[in-house]
Parts: sequence; C-alpha cells; structure tokens
Amino acid sequence: MSLPNPSKGWRSSTSRLLALYSALFVAWSGILMGVMYYEVSAYLDNLAKHSLMQRQHLFSHFQGEQLADALAVSMTFDIRGIDAYGLFDAEHRYLSGALRHIPKDLPLDGKIHMLNDCAESDDPTLPIDSCDAVATQTKDGRWLILVRDNGSLFAVTRIILHALFWGVTLTILPGIVGWHLLRRRPLQRIRGIQASAEAIVAGDLTRRLPLSNRRDELDMLAAIVNAMLERIERLMNEVKGVCDNIAHDLRTPLTRLRAQLYRMQQQAGEGSAQATQLDLVLAEADTLMARFRGLLRISELEDRQRRSGFVQLDPVPLLQELHEFYLPLAEDDGLRFQLQLPASLPSLNGDRALLFEAVANLLSNSIKFTPPGGQVILRGINENGHTRIEVLDSGPGIPESERVAVFQRFYRAEAGNLKSGFGLGLSIVAAIVSLHGFTLEVGTSELGGARLVLDCRERLIPQA
Repeated sequence: MSLPNPSKGWRSSTSRLLALYSALFVAWSGILMGVMYYEVSAYLDNLAKHSLMQRQHLFSHFQGEQLADALAVSMTFDIRGIDAYGLFDAEHRYLSGALRHIPKDLPLDGKIHMLNDCAESDDPTLPIDSCDAVATQTKDGRWLILVRDNGSLFAVTRIILHALFWGVTLTILPGIVGWHLLRRRPLQRIRGIQASAEAIVAGDLTRRLPLSNRRDELDMLAAIVNAMLERIERLMNEVKGVCDNIAHDLRTPLTRLRAQLYRMQQQAGEGSAQATQLDLVLAEADTLMARFRGLLRISELEDRQRRSGFVQLDPVPLLQELHEFYLPLAEDDGLRFQLQLPASLPSLNGDRALLFEAVANLLSNSIKFTPPGGQVILRGINENGHTRIEVLDSGPGIPESERVAVFQRFYRAEAGNLKSGFGLGLSIVAAIVSLHGFTLEVGTSELGGARLVLDCRERLIPQA
C-alpha cells in the first residue's frame, strides 16, 4: 500500500492561505485605490471648474486693450498645455490667443462644459484631449474662450496606479519568499511522517511518527497516532504470542500422538477396520501438524531479522531451477508448462531460498487448480531496470472480490474447496514478499486464468 505524496507547490495549506491573503490584499487595495481615485478626481474636477469660473469672472471686468493686456499677463502664469484662451470678434473671427478656432462642440452660453476634443491643432501648447471650456461674451461684443486641460486628472490616476503597483509588488514579493520559507519546514516534517508511516504500513509496528519540540498541531496528531500504534502493537504482539505459543506447544504432543497412532497402526492387522480408521486419524494428524508448521513458518518470516542474510542474486538461474523442478509435476497433470525469459534480468536483493519458496507456492497453486490440457507460464520481465516475475495459468482464476482475501491465513477460495490445502500457502508468499519489500499483484491472465505478478522493485523496507 503506497501513501500519497505530500502536497507540493500551491497545493499545501500554507500556499493556499498565502494565496488567499494575497488575493484579498490585491482586491482590497484595488477597491481602496478606486475609491481614492474617485474622490481625488471629483475634488480636482471641482477645483478645475472653480478655477475656470474665477478666470471667467475676472476677465469679464475688462474690455478693449485692458482685456488683451490682462490675457497676455495671465499667459505668463499659465501652464503650457493646460490653460489656453482665444479671443474672437462678434463674427467669431480670430483676434488673439493660442486657441485659433472656437471648439465646434462648445455652446456659447457662458457655462462651463467638458469637451472630448478640445482643440483641432498641432500646437503642443494647446490641450488636445478632454478639457473644460467656457465661452464668455465681453462688454464690447467679442467672444473669449477659456479652456483648461483635464490631463492633470490622468496624472493623478497614474500616481495612484503606480502606488497600487508598488504596494502590491511589495506585498507579493515578500509573500513569495515567505511562502517558500513557511512551506519548506512543514513539508519536511510531513515527509518525515510519511517515511515513518510507510514503514508502519510495510509491517514495522515498532516505528513511531517523529515529534518536534514545537508541540504544534502536527505534534499533537503524531502523539495521538503514536499512542494508538503502541496500543495496536501491544495487542498484536499478545495475539501473535498466544498463537505462536499454541502452535509451538501443541507441536510436541501432536508429534507424540502421531507416533503412538503409528505404532497402533503397525500392530493392527493389515486391512482390518482398525487399521483403516487409524490411517484416517494419521492423515488428520498430519494435516493438523502441517497447519501448525505453516503458522510457525509465517511467524518466522515476519521477523525482520531475516533480512540480515539478503544478498544480490541473479533471478534467471532461480527461475530456470523452478521450471525444471515443476515441469514433471505439470506433465503428470497433463499441463503445458512454459518458461519465458529474456537473455538476462536485473539482479535482486533478497534471500534465494525464500524467493524460491514464494514462486514455488505460486506455481504449485497454478498447477493444482489448472485442469488437464491447460497451460501454465512462468515468465521473467525486465521492466525499466527491475525484475517482474509472472505466473499465468488457464485455470478458473481468482475472482476480483477475493483477490485480497486469498492472502489471509486459512482463507480458501470457493473454487479451491474441492482441492487439497488449508489456506496458508499464499499467506506464506505474502509474508516473504513483505519481508523483501516487493509487491504481489493478482489479475487475469491472457490465458483466461489467474495472473500473479511479483514486482521485485524494492520499496521502503522497515528496518529491524
């Protein structure tokens, strides 16, 4: 069983919280700057209109040469490209000023109007975009056009946008750095917890989840899980100890009982009813002793100290030996038994005798449950640099609902009730596979029967 990898990148809780904070900050900053822009724009717009009205009121008191002199003096204080004027006669002919034409959209009513196109001119000193304009008729009948560019409002907009940009930037950049620093330590702790959890899943109940000195939420959760593991380990050891003791303690009296039964069988007359009954009792005693031996064998395999004898071995000779060993048995049952191997296979780290026993159990089951005339295949595959050993047959197969239960002790599939056996063979295989850190997959073969795959890629192995 593999555990999910820790969250990476934006998937971690820290990353999501920081992303949420950044999004809320950017949204709130945008709203704040929008309100500021609206308030400042309204204020500047009113200020510009008020200033333009003051200029209009001031120039309305002059006429003749006094008006021309006042306009000339005002131009020295006006900002080029912002303020401009044009003086026209009663027939709208140009007299003086930078504005040489009356804007076509400007009503001559003495009121301030906002124009989208202020002046049709290439003169850079004139406002050419949006502006406020007013047309005033002087006391001598001439028309005075005063304009003020609204570009100052856009300048304020740029200032606000720059402030927003730098504010967001100065928040996001430290946020990214903080995101990297804040997520690194929790992910390191999660990876440590994952490594311990994988060792526990692999069967090492002595392992515990790591704790830090922070005593935070992760430590609280790890402490709770460790307390549960201690309780589970103690209960499992008690149950295992009872079972092992029963199996071990009963083996000696059963051996003595079988020896007494054998002597009684030898003393009974051959072919008598007593001898026949003793044969049946001896067979049951042998079955019972075989079960106890199987239980003790599984208990022995679950001891992680067995890994001390692991070596690098070549699986090709091992599979060839298994094929030679089971070929006569398959031929006696009327089966075709094939060995399919490449020229070479990647080496394995394991116990040769145990691996021989595991694959032998798989082959024995396939040969046992495949009807005469069927086929069994032992196959070795080099898959991306690691070895896969497959056993395929044309028998009834293993139903999908039973593919996990068949590795439990004493479990016998419905299809196997008519065959001999007591449900410990695959349990021994599972113990050997777990000891090596390999995986065993059950499926359906291309022959129509069972397909058992021993994936020899070594995964996380709990330490002894």
